[in-house]
Amino acid sequence: MKKLFALIVLFFSIQSHSQTYIKVNALTALVSIPDVAVETSIGDKLTLNVDLMASFWESFDGKSPMKFVTFTPEIRYHFNEKFNGLYFGGHIGGDVYKIQKWNYWDTNKYEDGFGYRLGATLGYQKKLNEKFMLDFFVSGGWHQGFYKGFYNDGTPGRYEKAHDYNKSGEWLPYGGGVMISYKLN
Repeated sequence: MKKLFALIVLFFSIQSHSQTYIKVNALTALVSIPDVAVETSIGDKLTLNVDLMASFWESFDGKSPMKFVTFTPEIRYHFNEKFNGLYFGGHIGGDVYKIQKWNYWDTNKYEDGFGYRLGATLGYQKKLNEKFMLDFFVSGGWHQGFYKGFYNDGTPGRYEKAHDYNKSGEWLPYGGGVMISYKLN
């Protein structure tokens, strides 16, 4: 409990002396998938961006589930000044999902599981004024998933025969958009 309290005090101490932006992804909002983030300064050219995205769609096509939640903390290096210009980030994130994988879109199969991602982001931030900024970015990397595969047409049982969880790892582009950012302090 003391360690948690010390961590919270440290976090808010950092926040009180740094620039912090709260951000919303305009592109994912267009398809009703909320993606929000907080980015704060942690060094001369470094920032910490913490992103949370979720899809609550039961389905896009009426039969294939499209639910997921991702959590992605990322350290970003800004080549010029922070919050203005080109940056590169590295992240490790987690996710839980009930979704039809990209290579099963023409089948009656979906996956229910969890995973982690190791990847990078390339982006560009453009200040609009003292309070607002746009953040254009693309992200990708390695995703390792642990899932159980089911049928979405009512067929009982699993389509794969793994004892506990099936495993799947892929290199994927998995993020991108335009974050509309508001400076808190």
